[in-house]
Amino acid sequence: MGYANKRWHNIVEGAVMDDTDVLVVGAGPTGLTLACALADEGVAATVVDRQPAGANTSRAAVVNARSLEVLEPLDVARRLVAEGVRAPRFTIRDRARTLITVDFAGLPTDYPYSLMLPQSSTEAALLTRLEELGGTVVRPKVVTDVTQNRGGVTTTFDDGDTVRSRYVVGADGVHSTVRRQAGIRFDGGAYDDSFLLADVRLTGDVPDGEVILFWAGAGLTVVAPLPGGVHRIVAPVVEAPEQPSAALVQQILDSRGPGAGRIVVREVIWGSRFRIQHRIAETYRSGRLVLAGDAAHVHSPAGGQGMNLGIQDAVVLAEALAAVTAGAPDELLDDYACTRRPVARDVVAMTDRLTRLATLPRGLRPLRNTAIGGVGRIAAVRAALGWRLSGLVYRT
Repeated sequence: MGYANKRWHNIVEGAVMDDTDVLVVGAGPTGLTLACALADEGVAATVVDRQPAGANTSRAAVVNARSLEVLEPLDVARRLVAEGVRAPRFTIRDRARTLITVDFAGLPTDYPYSLMLPQSSTEAALLTRLEELGGTVVRPKVVTDVTQNRGGVTTTFDDGDTVRSRYVVGADGVHSTVRRQAGIRFDGGAYDDSFLLADVRLTGDVPDGEVILFWAGAGLTVVAPLPGGVHRIVAPVVEAPEQPSAALVQQILDSRGPGAGRIVVREVIWGSRFRIQHRIAETYRSGRLVLAGDAAHVHSPAGGQGMNLGIQDAVVLAEALAAVTAGAPDELLDDYACTRRPVARDVVAMTDRLTRLATLPRGLRPLRNTAIGGVGRIAAVRAALGWRLSGLVYRT
């Protein structure tokens, strides 16, 4: 596709020419999926990212069935499946008591499970595929200005370089420069809780093929398997530390897990903390500037939908951009927004409900668990939750 050979600024007979059809700002899962899909369609795209290679400390760990379906035509799904851990069950528990079990095994898909894989591995697989298709990521490149006119977009970087493109896609996350330059509002708010995240080695009562959401009286904790015998722990904590200790993670599991001493923390491999927001861009498009992924929507990690929503955005947007760059009316980009923004609203609403239920005041948690245990016995409820968590409900 000639990505690596594109000149940053081409001038022919005094006129600035396009360096690339599409400039993708952000090389996370959304930007890389978009670039792969555009390359597969024969569209010239250039990907830039502000981070140096290997600087990803992101938190996403779930690739759901629908994302694997849309990545299959790009020859990426099989690579992820080969590396990840298949978790065919999702359970909500009150200590040792199971309230709801969602079994993905019966879903009508070739991927009847949640695939557990660190985001860094997902990005590595997407980057490998992009390079096979002739693409690359230029980094570090920090966008400082995006100016559009009827003929195209000029993007300026902090090192003085410029790129001329027909369209710019902001896949640059919650603090998107492209969204800010486009003047698009990012409506919503933030949750009060801070969250601890730790990748740990455990022994004890921890099934490998299951993602567990503990809704104990002491609070919420997620325990999820990752490759290499590692488990990811996520828990709301008052003023979570930047580097959680093994002792703190053990305390959380003892007070919120199946029972004191039933899960033992042997080692903390990596840890962090974060806060979460719930926001949606007022529009996904301003002229030649288009948003996707966390630049367009951000929400609670409850249900593991964030990265998946962005990957699915990217595949739909690539189809629209391929048609538009081939001469179709650019109103197709509005169709992309009209298709994907309602999905984001639905996901934000679902994850908000799950988060608020999970972080109810302590006195209300026993009543909540009794209610959840009751609805968890209803097969239709379990089936509906399976369709939502797998993303299959958003098939078009």
